Order: sequence, then C-alpha cells, then structure tokens
Amino acid sequence: MRFPIVVAILAFISGVISINFPFEATVLKENDISNFSAIAFGDRSTASPVYDGPECKVYPGTAAWPLETEWAQLNSTLNGALLKPVPAAAVCYSGPFQDANQCNFLLRNTSSSRFYINDPLTVLTMWPEGDTCFASASTAGLNCTQGGFPSYVVNVTTVKQVQAAVNFARNKNLRLVVKNTGHDFYGRSTGFGALSIWTHWLKQFEFLPQYSIGEYRGMAARVGAGLESWELFAYMQKHNMTILVAGPYTVGAYGGWITGGGHSALASTYGMGADQVLSLNVVTADGRFLTADVNQNTDLFFALRGGGGSAYGIITSAIVKAHPATSVLSSSLTFSVQPAANSPANITEPFWAAFDAYHKFGLDIVDNGGTAYSNVRSIRPQSGSNVPPGASFSATIEMPGMSAAQLTAFVKPLYDRIAALGVRAPAPSATQASNWQDVSHGVGDTPGSGGRFASRIFPRVSFENSSRFPVTQKAIRNTVEAGYMFHGINMAPTLDVAGYPGSSSAVNPAFRTGVMHADIFEGTNLRGLSAQGVRDAHAQFNVYMNQIRQATPEGGSYVNEADVEEPEWQKAFFGNNYARLVGVKTSWDPWSLFYTPAGVGSESWVVRSADHGLPTQDGPLCRAEP
Repeated sequence: MRFPIVVAILAFISGVISINFPFEATVLKENDISNFSAIAFGDRSTASPVYDGPECKVYPGTAAWPLETEWAQLNSTLNGALLKPVPAAAVCYSGPFQDANQCNFLLRNTSSSRFYINDPLTVLTMWPEGDTCFASASTAGLNCTQGGFPSYVVNVTTVKQVQAAVNFARNKNLRLVVKNTGHDFYGRSTGFGALSIWTHWLKQFEFLPQYSIGEYRGMAARVGAGLESWELFAYMQKHNMTILVAGPYTVGAYGGWITGGGHSALASTYGMGADQVLSLNVVTADGRFLTADVNQNTDLFFALRGGGGSAYGIITSAIVKAHPATSVLSSSLTFSVQPAANSPANITEPFWAAFDAYHKFGLDIVDNGGTAYSNVRSIRPQSGSNVPPGASFSATIEMPGMSAAQLTAFVKPLYDRIAALGVRAPAPSATQASNWQDVSHGVGDTPGSGGRFASRIFPRVSFENSSRFPVTQKAIRNTVEAGYMFHGINMAPTLDVAGYPGSSSAVNPAFRTGVMHADIFEGTNLRGLSAQGVRDAHAQFNVYMNQIRQATPEGGSYVNEADVEEPEWQKAFFGNNYARLVGVKTSWDPWSLFYTPAGVGSESWVVRSADHGLPTQDGPLCRAEP
C-alpha cells in the first residue's frame, strides 16, 4: 500500500521532515527519555567546538562501561532490538557456543546461502577486526575472541531505535559504528567495544512517477537504507525504469555506497551513485532526525553525497533519481601470452601493445557513455627459465542503450587493431551484461582473510597526452609483472553527466576528470603472517603503487575501495573538498561520535591495538597524541 508523504514538524526535530516510510514516523519522544537520561538528545549549540571529552572511548572492563541494568533499560527502549552477538565461527571453537553441525554448515554451505550477509557482526574482510575467530575445521592453537567486533548491535527497524542508540553512545562515551551488509574493506563497520547500528533490514521501496525538488523534475524512488543492489533490479523491471546501484551484488545501495561516491556500469551515462540523491533522511550525532536536501541542511546534504560514510550521520532513507529503462549489453575481450622456454626477450611486447590499444580505446568507451571492466595479471615463467613473465588480459565492455549490432560495430576497430598487432582474440559478440542484472539473488558472499589492495583514479590526461601515456602504461606494466593484479574500470562520471544536484556533491573531484578507476591487489596472505612480514609485503607493494601515483599526479583514490594507509589520504580520497568536509564534520558532530579509519576528522584518533603490521580495529579508540 502506498504510504503518502507526511510533512510534519515533530517534537525534538529541527526542520521540516519528509517522512518517506512508516518506520520513520516512529521517533524518540519526551516520555521515552524522561526516566532515562542516558538517551537524552545532545545540543550542538552548547557543545565545545573542539572535542574536550575523555582520552579514550569507553570499552568493556573500564569503570565507565554501562551497567547491565543500563543495557537492559536501553533494550527496553529499543523494544528488544539490542543484540549481544558472538562471532559466527564461535561454533567451531571449544566453549559454550561450540556446535559441530553449525560449524560444518559454515565450512560447507554458506556459499549457497545468505547467512553471512544477514549476520549482525560479519564483515567480509576479516583482517580489520584482528582476523580472530574464523571458521576452520581445525581450531587447535587458534583464538576465538570478540576482537574488533562490536560488543552490542542494535537491529534497527525504526528511527526511534537509531536515535536512542546514537544518544546512548554519545552520552556514555561509547564507540559507535554503523553496518549494513558488511562490504567493508578496511574497518569502517567494526570496532572493539563498540555499539553498532545495523541498518540491514530497512528495505522499503516506493516508485514515484513524478517528483520535483529544486530544479529537478522527473521520475524518482523512495528507498530504504538497507536495500541491497541486487534487490533493486526487480523494482526496475516492475516499474520499467532504471536507478543506479552497484550492480548485481549484496552491496547496500543507499548507505556507504552513496556516501563514498558509488560507481556502477552506468557511471559514464548518469554519474556516480551520490549524484542520484535528491533528498536524505538522517539521524545526526545529537540524535535528531532531519531531512537534508537542496533546500535545508544543505551542508550536510553536500557531505553525505561522497564525503565518506559514517562520518556525519546515519541515513535511514533517501529519494533518488529514476531514469528511463536502460538496457546494457556487453562485449568480452580476452588475450594472453605465455612464453615458452628459449623464447626471445621481446616475446611479450605484442601483448603489451594490445594492452595499450585497449586503454587508448577506453576513451571511446567512456565518451560514448560506456563502462568497461578489465583484469590483467602476470603468468609466472617456468622454473629456471630466463624468459619474461607472461600475462593474461580479460575485459567486458558495457555500453548502455546500444543494440547488439551497434555494440559489435563499436568494438570492431579495437579488435582489428589487436589483430593487426599479431595478438589473437575471440571475435566480438554482444550479450546481456551480467554486471547489470540480478544473477545470484544475493547468495554466496563469505568472509575471508582478505588481502590488501589500493585504488587509483586515472585522469584523462594520462591517456590523451602522448608523453604521459607511455609513462602511465609502463607503471601499470611494472606493477603487473611484479605479480600484482590490476583491475581497471573505465568510466567518466563528469560534472556534466552528474547533472543536478549531483554536480554540487562532495564526490572526489578526481572522478570528474578521471577516465578510469582501478584496484590494484597486493595478494599477500595475511593470515598467520608476522607483523613485520605484513609491513614488508606492503612496503614492496608500495614500490609499484608509488610508480602509478607518480604517473597520475592529478588523480586520487576511491574511498570505498582503498588502502587504509593511502599516502596523503585526505587529498587522495577527498581532494580540495577536504577542508569543507572537516567544517561540516565539526559543526554536526562536535562530540566526535562518528569515527571511521581514514575518514574525515579521523586524524585526531588512533586505535590502540596489538601490533598486526597494519591498522586494525581490535583495541580502544583513543585521542591521538598532538
């Protein structure tokens, strides 16, 4: 049943709120806090502009940790939504949670289920929480602790629950984290001793055939923050329209994806995920529930669209642009070289010339509204051989709105060029892009020890300028031949493509002049490696990453897919928006309630954990030394 827009001024809420869904009409009221001061609202006007609280956030075992009676009272306010979960794999370890049958399920059957995505604690990259308590058939000598996982989780289904949790964490000086699906690569959804707000089940949707705000007139959709990308394809089909999502994945489409920017197969046609946002409903650090859009709370509206997740507030729902139904066809390209013994030293040169041709053609792809996904990796030579390493390349070129005949004709010049270089590749063909349809129904994600990676946004000049192009390509080649995988995504979400109001968002400015975003994978198996071994491996990786960074000085890095130790991360992730974002952060969160590693304002904080060789979240969060 359609829920009409309810515009009201509610008690304890400043500004006009556009209630998108019924769960947002259930808010924290005076009678909820009258006998429970721990969930009282904050007052930004009286808070110190410079954080003046305790040195560390409160954590279990400290004197200020809330009493069991206080947690029970919070749970009562939350209508039983407070969870105290243990890591899922605790069932594999000796102790009160051991369960051989459930452990066997984790080891054998989770890849055909949604178990981990629907788990309140799990994040899909485990090293940020200390890589403790992982599923194993043999756990002798292994530890199962809470590690960097939160102590408590609020399974939110109403705005009131979000507000109460935010206020409790702020008033009790607890670490607060936010989690949706657990697609977290470096510790933004984990935190030792934290209270976690789990937005996963806020999955409401409504299509709006006509919507207007500011200069925008057109189709739109109301979306809950917990919707996963794959779930949106059914709504697109039902309503014969297109909205931007991360693809056919379990990534939460309206939380961290849009707050970090959000790329997709339609980035060169419609811009970033953040560019689609017309309005946001948010709970801020003072516990207030408000709407941010082009007419009100405009600084917050700016920051939440690309300025990094879990830094300014907690999104409960959004209104986003909807576009005409858009078909996306793809054409696959593969070629490789594997030198035999006694091959000439230049045997791989045609392969790399074909790789150059592909990246030159990448400009045509993005200038015609397309996106392409490629992988290139080295093939080790035979043991004892003096030949150079081989390499394999694969790509899918995805062109929105093209027919099969148009796509085949479009890519033909690239295939002809590669053939002229003496490199064999299958003939071009067009199929429905697997990256733009629901193929897995949200099933199969499982956590892993997760090697580290870094990302880079490549500016157009790196491919257009005749002197810059070979330097750029040489840096990539050196990186691949050193054994690191390079995953390139050709896309161009320019300011013109972003449109209104996306062109005034906090999306990394490097994206606006970029024509490729790439993830470069270190590939180190971190599990069981010493802290010094972790550091040494990453230092070696950075020898090659720095070649790429130096070849792309106008570039940057994508905050949602990044190295937590990215050099000069403030500039790399946020560009010249950073100073403005710090101002927004200070204004809306003077208590430093919201913290994420390598997030806006995080320089003032440090996690005091055991030495793992990289920044993990399994220790107290404390003020950094001046």
